[in-house]
Amino acid sequence: MTNKPEETSSDTSRMPRALGWSAELDELAKRREFARGMGGPEGIARQKAQGKLTVRERIDLLADPSSFREFMGLMGSATYEDGTLTKFTPRASVDGFCSVNGRKVVVTGGDFTVRGGSGGGSHGGLGMEMAANRRALEWRVPYVRLLDAAGGSVRSFEDMGRTYLPDGNSFTAPDVQLLRVVPVVSAVMGSVAGLPAVNACIAHFNLMVKGTSQLFPGGPPVVKAALGYDVTKEQLGGYQMHASQSGVIDNLAESEPEAIDMVRRFLGYLPSNVWEMAPREEPGDDPCRRDERLLSVIPRDSRRAYDGHKLIRAVVDEGSFFEIAPLYGRARITGLARMNGYPVGIMANNPMFGASTDVAAGEKVIRLIRLCDTFHLPIISLADEPGFMVGLESERKGIERAGARMVITVCDSQMPWATVVVGQLYGVAGQCHHRPSGMFQRYAWPSANWGSMHIEGGVAAAYRREIEAALDPDARLAEIEARLKAMASPFRTAEATGQDIIDPRDTRRLLCEFVEEAQPILRSQLGQTATPYLP
Repeated sequence: MTNKPEETSSDTSRMPRALGWSAELDELAKRREFARGMGGPEGIARQKAQGKLTVRERIDLLADPSSFREFMGLMGSATYEDGTLTKFTPRASVDGFCSVNGRKVVVTGGDFTVRGGSGGGSHGGLGMEMAANRRALEWRVPYVRLLDAAGGSVRSFEDMGRTYLPDGNSFTAPDVQLLRVVPVVSAVMGSVAGLPAVNACIAHFNLMVKGTSQLFPGGPPVVKAALGYDVTKEQLGGYQMHASQSGVIDNLAESEPEAIDMVRRFLGYLPSNVWEMAPREEPGDDPCRRDERLLSVIPRDSRRAYDGHKLIRAVVDEGSFFEIAPLYGRARITGLARMNGYPVGIMANNPMFGASTDVAAGEKVIRLIRLCDTFHLPIISLADEPGFMVGLESERKGIERAGARMVITVCDSQMPWATVVVGQLYGVAGQCHHRPSGMFQRYAWPSANWGSMHIEGGVAAAYRREIEAALDPDARLAEIEARLKAMASPFRTAEATGQDIIDPRDTRRLLCEFVEEAQPILRSQLGQTATPYLP
């Protein structure tokens, strides 16, 4: 029998190793404390004076409690005296892993309290650790940018002792790759310029905060130097410019907590990556619910408008609709929702803003289709489409090219698609509510009407000579229109084509069935799509 040696206090081999490195652990704690101090009391005070949260407060709002795990947190610029650390300025970014709604994401947050969020002050080199965007790519988890950064700064030239050739695509390439692999969200939380302004758009969804965030490639001083006129940050790149006019920003938040909540909600509809199915929530709404309001939502008088939002909310799971770009391209409504707990993309024409698809509305549709195709969500179209917008202004904006892009995007897509024709469906824009291949289902309401073009406008062109030769041209025009309108019943189309015409109250049940039946198809399509995602 072997005797076990007796343990004594002098047996150093059994002592905790940490005691031998206490000085280094003290220094580690000191460096972490410096990093948590961000840009120091003055920088934090300036941030607060502008009505903004600090980057670490923002991350606390985004992350599930106690889930944030920082990486590269010791990177920055240090000052030493006799080999002892006396001062440390962290880099202008806080990066790490965290959980959002129980799922891992990578978050990178710009710290405007440090050098205005610019990239100056810390430079990597040989042995550089993996950047946040690369980790999101390799870990295959969503990537969230909390942008509050001024981009490059000429101050960095002094730090480096030289200038440099613009070659940022070497470290921006992962951002482009991410668009085909994981959900990417950019939240503009302050004044964002330079490369961060472009990164705001290299995303599947972006947003800004009303009054405290702006976006531009170069701010007012750069505009003054280049073009000679004065402009404020808000005039140049505020919410009125980008959320409603340029369409560069999808959604507008009234506050930073609301912005972070939007980020969390958006991610909740999408899978962690393209190799996974989107998460289903336990449905709290009867999939067979019949909404009596659907019987009267479409007016008999086509000149009367109605709000397409009401139509969407009557069909999807209660409280599940998340609208994307509500202030831009308002003739179309686009967003995400749930049908019997399953995430879907959904779009509808909005007669409150003309319904006809203009260039801006077309851009929204293209982005939604690409989002759904990339992350394998079924798409639902509630169509009341008068056609592409006509007129001089539409021509100036290039409506034909926009229409061509829509046609290409629709035909290139592969995710299951269901269209419900609730009202009009005309021309090539109407054609863009139809997919010629893959899992596609179309239903029509009795209120639907369709054709290559509207009878009212088409008769004057097609029967011009006959009308002009008549003794009473106006009467002849009215006679021809009446004759053709008698042929416009959707039931006549159904006789010839087999088109399914349904009771509007059955719409939700049929769409829930479609989405359920789509799940095996979606599983077979997991992985990267053949077409790249273009924001």
